[in-house]
Amino acid sequence: MQFNDQPKIGIQNIHSSLLDHHQLSLDMLRVDEIHPLISGNKWFKLKYNLLRAREEGHHTLLTFGGAFSNHIFATAAAGKEYGFKTIGIIRGEKTEPLNATLTFASEQGMQLEYVGREAYREKSGPAFQEALWQKYGRCYLLPEGGSNALAVQGCAEILPQQHAYQYIACCVGTGGTLAGILEKNREQAVVMGFSALKGGGFLYEETNQLTQAYSGNIYQNYRIVEDYHFGGYAKANAELVEFINDFRQRHQVLLDPVYTGKMVYGIFDLLAKKFFSPGSRILAIHSGGLQGIKGFNERYQKKKYHIFID
Repeated sequence: MQFNDQPKIGIQNIHSSLLDHHQLSLDMLRVDEIHPLISGNKWFKLKYNLLRAREEGHHTLLTFGGAFSNHIFATAAAGKEYGFKTIGIIRGEKTEPLNATLTFASEQGMQLEYVGREAYREKSGPAFQEALWQKYGRCYLLPEGGSNALAVQGCAEILPQQHAYQYIACCVGTGGTLAGILEKNREQAVVMGFSALKGGGFLYEETNQLTQAYSGNIYQNYRIVEDYHFGGYAKANAELVEFINDFRQRHQVLLDPVYTGKMVYGIFDLLAKKFFSPGSRILAIHSGGLQGIKGFNERYQKKKYHIFID
C-alpha cells in the first residue's frame, strides 16, 4: 500500500447487554487493521509527512520518542518499507537488553540515539535542533508522536465524510489524531478524547494549536476525558488488564493497555453512569498500538499482569 492510497477501514458493531439496557449503539472503527506494522492512526499521521519529505528530496527521517513509543515503532517500519533512513532520538538512558519496541526499530534499520531526560525536554528548542543538523545533516524532522499540521491532514481521513453518530471517542496522547477527527467531524457530533496521560488538561491547548495551524479553526464540540489514565502514561492495574482480556474474549477485539484499553474501559464506565443520552450512537476509533502489548507484558510480569495476544 502506497501512502497516497486511501485504505478501507472496517466498522464493527459491539454487542452488549449494557448497551441494550441504555438503548445505545456502539460501533468500532477498525483503524488498527489497515497495516500490519504501520498501525492505525500512525499510518495517517505519517502519510502526508512522508509525501512532503519525498517532495523536498529528503532521504532521512529523524524523530523523537520514549523507549516504548508507538511512533518510533511505526516510523522505523515506514522508513524501511518506503526507502527512508530513520533516526530515533530516544528519551532516557540505554537499557539492555532492548525492549520489544526498540529491538524492532533497530531491526528495521533505525539508528537509535539516547538523550538524558533533562536534555530531551529541550528537543523543540532551536539550539537542540541546530545540534541535530550539525550531527546528522539534512533530515526531515518529525515531532514526538508525529503530531503536526500534516498529521492533522492525514488523521482527518480516518473519519467517514458523513456519519450519523452523536458521540465519537478517540485516544489522545499528543492531540494530532483528535485534531484530525475534529476537522472532518466539524459540528456533527460531540468528540471525546480519552487522555492516556495524567493531568491531560493541557491537551486542549495542544489540540487547538494543531487545528489552528491546519485550518485556522478552534472547535468547541469536544472534551478531553481525564478520568481513565490509570495512573499515567503506560501505567495500568489488574482491573484494566482484566477488562482488556474480557473484552477480547467477548468481542474478538484486542485492545492495548496504553491507549485503546483505557478509552473503551472509560466508555463502558460512562455507559454505567448514564452519561450518554438514550438512543445515541457512539463511534469508538481503534487507533492500533497493539505492538506495545509484548513490551507491556515484559514490564509487568512481576505483577503478573498479562494481556493475552494469542
